[in-house]
Amino acid sequence: MRHRPRGGLARLGPLPWIAPVILLILAVVVYPIVELVRTSFLNISIAGKVRGSAGTDKFKKLFEETDFGHVLLWTVLWTVVVVCVTMVLSLGLAQLFNQRFPGRRVARWALIAPWAASVLMTAIGFKWMLNQTAGVLNTLLIDLGLIDKSKDWLGEPGTAWPWMMFVAVFVSLPFTTYTLLAGLQTISQDVYEAARIDGAGPWQTYWGITLPLLRPAFLVGVVINLINVFNSFPIIWAMTQGGPGSDTATSTVFMYKLKETDIAESAAMSVVNFAMVVVLVLIFLKVSRWNEEDA
Repeated sequence: MRHRPRGGLARLGPLPWIAPVILLILAVVVYPIVELVRTSFLNISIAGKVRGSAGTDKFKKLFEETDFGHVLLWTVLWTVVVVCVTMVLSLGLAQLFNQRFPGRRVARWALIAPWAASVLMTAIGFKWMLNQTAGVLNTLLIDLGLIDKSKDWLGEPGTAWPWMMFVAVFVSLPFTTYTLLAGLQTISQDVYEAARIDGAGPWQTYWGITLPLLRPAFLVGVVINLINVFNSFPIIWAMTQGGPGSDTATSTVFMYKLKETDIAESAAMSVVNFAMVVVLVLIFLKVSRWNEEDA
C-alpha cells in the first residue's frame, strides 16, 4: 500500500509545537548573553552613552582590580561550602521524612516555609537578628552571660561569612530535601526486600542500593544548587552589601558594585561570572560521571 506524501505542516514534525519555546529561549537567554558580551567590549559613560569600542581594555582593567582575586576565591569557597553542607543536610532530612513518624506531615509543611518566603525578606530578618545594638542574638548571649558586650556579627568577614552561609543553606534546604525525597520515593520496596533476603544490613543496603538509585535526583539537586548559590545576590547584598570594602562580596555582588563606576567593566565581570558557573557545573558533571551507567 502506497503512502501519501506528507503535508506541509506534517513535514515540519514537532517544530511548530516547540517553536514558541525556542523563540522564548532566544529572547530571554541567548539575546541577553550576546548583548552582555557585546557590552563588555564597549566604552560606555556612567550616563550610559556609548563612546565606541574599548576592545579588551575592560577585561584588562577588571583583572587588575585589587579585590578581583580575593573575590573569585571567596566565590568558589562560598559556592562549594554552601552546596556541600546543603546536600549533606538535605540527604539526612529526606531520609527522615521518608520514614513514618507522628507529625510527619506538619514537619514537611514546616520545611517549605524558608522556600516559600522571599530570600530577600529572610536575609533582612537575619540581618536584624544579628544587629549590634538591637539584635536579639546579642541580647540573648549577653543575658546568658556568654559575651560581655554586643558584637558586630556582620561587620567582620570572619563572622559575616559563616552567618551568610548559614542563611544560604537555610533557604536552599527545602528544594534539595524535596528533590531527594522524591528520588527516595521512586525506589521500589521490592529492592529493599530482596536485599534483606540476601542478608544485607542497613548500611550495606544504604550504600549499595539507596545512594546509587538516588544518584539522578542527587545530581539534579547539586547542579541547580550550584547555579543558585553562585548567583545568591540577595543574601549577601541585604546582609553586608559585600562590605567592608569587598571583603564579603562574591563575584555577583562585585559585578553589581562595579556598575557604579564602569558599566562595561561590570559587563565584563558578568561574562567572567557566566564562564565560572559553566566551568563549575562541567567540573562537577565530569567528576560525577553523570552520563555513565552504573556497572
